[in-house]
Amino acid sequence: MSSNGFKQQLFAQFARIGKAMSNGNRLELLEFIAQGERSVEELAKVAGLTVANTSQHLQQLRQSGLVTSRKEGLKVYYRISDNDVIALFSALRGVADRHLAEVTLLVQNYLTSRDTLEPVPHHELLERVRDGLVTVLDVRPEEEYVAGHVSGAINIPPGELEDHLDELDAGHEIIAYCRGPHCILAFEAVARLRQMGFNARRMEDGYPEWQASGLPTRKLQ
Repeated sequence: MSSNGFKQQLFAQFARIGKAMSNGNRLELLEFIAQGERSVEELAKVAGLTVANTSQHLQQLRQSGLVTSRKEGLKVYYRISDNDVIALFSALRGVADRHLAEVTLLVQNYLTSRDTLEPVPHHELLERVRDGLVTVLDVRPEEEYVAGHVSGAINIPPGELEDHLDELDAGHEIIAYCRGPHCILAFEAVARLRQMGFNARRMEDGYPEWQASGLPTRKLQ
């Protein structure tokens, strides 16, 4: 094999990763799977897709090595193959944030309008948690919280905040996080908490990035 032939075949294999990630639905499924292992049916429900369509997308992600699967009875469950997949997804998102004007406009119009304060970086949040200065709030659905969350975080989805105010310390700053930096749930929770008089901010990323960084996590299952 010539050196040119080797390079062409090698780059063709690299391109399989790009092809697998070149679909918005598959990227959204990756974000959901990054929260914890889920069945095809569960992923179809949260993504708003048919089971058949979801299964096809997941098979393409599996064939490219981005996710792995296991079968239990009649159900097939998928999980992220490794933390480097989360890093790749974060890098893709970061490049889009910095170089696509359309992304900047979407974020400004839909997210930044709800919260203009700078989010809290991981290292700063970790220090403040250890010093007992903050309450960490996981605003994802309960099943995602159970599958894994920031150690010490409490779980209250945005729609249930008013029913759980007694769990929040008004003397602490509240740091909310969700599935990732563009997750609307964290923006909504912070906006609502501020309306109720709490001092609230967002974590800069979501649970997958925190976990992939090797920071303290806990599972309830």
